[in-house]
Amino acid sequence: MEAFSSFLGDVSGVVWGPLMLVLLFGTGLYVTIGLGFLPQRKLFYGFRLMLGGRKVDAGHEGEITPFQALTTALSATIGTGNIAGVATAIYLGGPGAVFWMWLTALVGMATKYAEAVLAVRYRETDVNGRYVGGPMYYIRNGLGRGWGWLGWLFALFATIAAFGIGNTVQSNSVAQALESTVGVPVIATGLVLAALTFLVIIGGVKRIGRVAEHLVPLMAILYVIGAAIILIVNYAEVPAALSMIVTDAFTGTAAAGGFAGAGLLAAIRFGVARGVFSNEAGLGSAPIAHAAAKTNDPVRQGCVAMLGTFIDTIIVCSMTALVIITTGVWTSGKTGAELSALAFNTGLPGGDWVVTIGLVVFAFTTILGWSYYGERAAQFIFGPKIVLPFRILWVLAVVVGAVGQLGLIWTIADIMNAMMAIPNLIAIIALSGTVFAVSRAYFKQNEH
Repeated sequence: MEAFSSFLGDVSGVVWGPLMLVLLFGTGLYVTIGLGFLPQRKLFYGFRLMLGGRKVDAGHEGEITPFQALTTALSATIGTGNIAGVATAIYLGGPGAVFWMWLTALVGMATKYAEAVLAVRYRETDVNGRYVGGPMYYIRNGLGRGWGWLGWLFALFATIAAFGIGNTVQSNSVAQALESTVGVPVIATGLVLAALTFLVIIGGVKRIGRVAEHLVPLMAILYVIGAAIILIVNYAEVPAALSMIVTDAFTGTAAAGGFAGAGLLAAIRFGVARGVFSNEAGLGSAPIAHAAAKTNDPVRQGCVAMLGTFIDTIIVCSMTALVIITTGVWTSGKTGAELSALAFNTGLPGGDWVVTIGLVVFAFTTILGWSYYGERAAQFIFGPKIVLPFRILWVLAVVVGAVGQLGLIWTIADIMNAMMAIPNLIAIIALSGTVFAVSRAYFKQNEH
């Protein structure tokens, strides 16, 4: 078993190695340039569409509002990556890793935009009249039936990955956090989480959307406010922190305190990797949610979708990073959620509760969002009959995750996430001409 675990670790190191990071970053950069930096230029237009997308004009096809589609996608991406992932990036790559997270997010906005445009353009309705879409559909419908096998592979990888990164590791994080802070038995956490998950996902994407549109903004705002209070108290340290992030991004970080030091390549590697892990741009998960949006134009949903990457990384992750750096605890030698909790508690008495509550709510919403991703991927392979068995299995997996030891599951999920990205990125590059053409046509008719 130890040899198998070591083998999987080696595979994970390869699939998330330099080639994958170059592919992810390179695809985002290529689409950004091809679009003429449209996602960055149309950022405020996207926010206007998002706010207007809380209601939908009659006659628009889809199942959930554009705003609900965005919050459903955010429910899956705003999670442990924003709390533990940022801390890990700083621990392994130094403050400079944050700069590369930012850069990854800026080009990732274009990737997320392209994913949503393609998801809406090539979506279908199933036998029950539900709107389904995502990489498996735009691969098959956009590239042609001869490429159906690639869409099938994406669906397979997504189904497996969902039970790891989107389910068991999330319930495990919550169970461990509550046991260590308030002594709640892990089985109790698992059962309560499973019951809450069942009540939401049994209602399908419409109920997930309704829960996400209220819970995700509320928790994200509370988390950002908690971080903002700490940054206001430590306002004198903020300029130095920002300077350190930019400077160390190109020079590496010398050893200090309990921090072992990190070179330039480490800053780039862990910044890009954790940035992708946090906002999922390029993995192909978010377009599954955006395909269900009620919209009359794929470009409109693309403009809403790209905000997910901006909100997740540029706003939420940045707040976590600045709190860790300005409080000075980044050299403590701690990592992950423990480092984030230490930073918040140092900057604000009881601030570790912001991290604990954030971790619990973010992990729960991730379970909800990924349940939909996994369900749609499984349906692509097995047909609509799989939906109810999948939901039951999903709820049971929440309990298993809470009480289990998940070292191996983490590694397998990590590998599956990388394997999801490969077919998706191939499709984005191959269909980029379509994305560019429909974008030009839309903005020619709708000058903003």
